[in-house]
Amino acid sequence: MISNQIIQNTIEGVKNIGRVEIGVVDVEGKVVASTFSGVEMFVDAVLSFVDSPADSQDVQGVQFFKVFDDNQLEYVVLVKGESEDVYMLGKIIAFQIQGLLVAYKERYDKDNFIKNLLLDNLLSVDINTRSKKLHIDMKARRVVFIIEAKNVNSDSDRSDNNAIEVVRSLFATRNKDFITAIDENSIILVKEVQSTEEYSDLDRIARVIIDMLNTEALANAHVAYGTIVNDIKDVSRSYKEARMALEVGNIFYSDKRVIAYNHLGIGRLIYQLPVQLCNLFIKESFAGKSLEDFDEETLTTIFKFFENNLNVSETSRQLFIHRNTLVYRLDKLQKQTGLDLRVFEDAIAFKIALMVLKYTKYMEDKTY
Repeated sequence: MISNQIIQNTIEGVKNIGRVEIGVVDVEGKVVASTFSGVEMFVDAVLSFVDSPADSQDVQGVQFFKVFDDNQLEYVVLVKGESEDVYMLGKIIAFQIQGLLVAYKERYDKDNFIKNLLLDNLLSVDINTRSKKLHIDMKARRVVFIIEAKNVNSDSDRSDNNAIEVVRSLFATRNKDFITAIDENSIILVKEVQSTEEYSDLDRIARVIIDMLNTEALANAHVAYGTIVNDIKDVSRSYKEARMALEVGNIFYSDKRVIAYNHLGIGRLIYQLPVQLCNLFIKESFAGKSLEDFDEETLTTIFKFFENNLNVSETSRQLFIHRNTLVYRLDKLQKQTGLDLRVFEDAIAFKIALMVLKYTKYMEDKTY
C-alpha cells in the first residue's frame, strides 16, 4: 500500500500549483493527509459519501471525490478553494492518487514475485504467467548481487534501511533492475546485464556499491554475486551462488569486500565437504595437532611464508630475522607435522589444511 507520506507530498505539490486546500480521508474516516486544519469536521460527511453511489459531491462548499483501486474504494479527496477550477483540480488530484496506487501496487507485486522467484517458491508455469502480467522480460541476461552493510552510528534496523535506500538511489533510473530484501541481514539486487557487459563490469558495479555505502558511513560492506543467467527461471540459481559466495568469502576471504562465485577457487570445494571428512583431513595433516598447539611465533612465520610465495629470503627480511633462524623454524615445524613448507606439495597440503580448519571452526561456531 502507498504510504501516507507519499500522498502528503503529492497533495502539497498540487496545492502549490493550484492554490487549493486538499485533504485525503480513507473509507473508515481516518485522515491520511491534508494541507489544512479541520478536515476531521468532514469525517461524518465523508462516511455518508462513501456509502453513496456518487463519484463526486459538493458538501458545504468542499468538493468530494472518490479514489478507486481495481473498483475498490480506497480514499476520498476533499478540495476547497476560491478558484473556479476547484472541481477540475479535484479530479486531477483523485486521478493522480489513483495512478500512484496502481504504480505502488505493481511495485509491490513485482517485489513479491522476485522474492518468491529467488526462493524457488514458483512453478515454471507460474513464472511465465506472472512475468508476462508484470511485463518482465523472461529472456534478459541477469545476475544477482547480495549486499551486506553495517552502520557504525546506528542500530541494525536503521542500518538496513539506510543501505537499501543507498542501493536504490544508485539504480533509481534502471526500471529493469529489482531491489528487495529476503532477510534482515542482506539486500538483494537482481540486475539486468547488457550483452556487452562481462564479469569485469560486474566487479566494477560491486565496487561502486561499496564506495557509495562507505560514503554513507555504512562500514564493513561486502558484496557477493553469482553467475550471469539468460532466463528468468535461473535467477534463483544465481541467487544461491551469490549466497554461497558471501558465506565462503566470510570464511576464507574476510579481507575481500567483493566476492564473485566464479572466483571462489578451492574455498568453494572445501565449503561443500562433510565436516567429518574435514576433521579427518586436519588430523592427518597436522599429525594429530590443532592450530592452537602452535605458538604465535610459529603461526606468524607460517602465514608470512605463504604470503611471500615460499620465498625464504623475502620472508626472513620481512620478519626481521636471519635466514638461518627462519630455516630453523621451518625445520621445527616439519618435525611437529611431518610437512616441509619448502616443498611445494607439502606447502599445498598445509595451506589447504589451514583453510579446512577455518571451515570447521566456522561450522562449529554456526552450530552453537
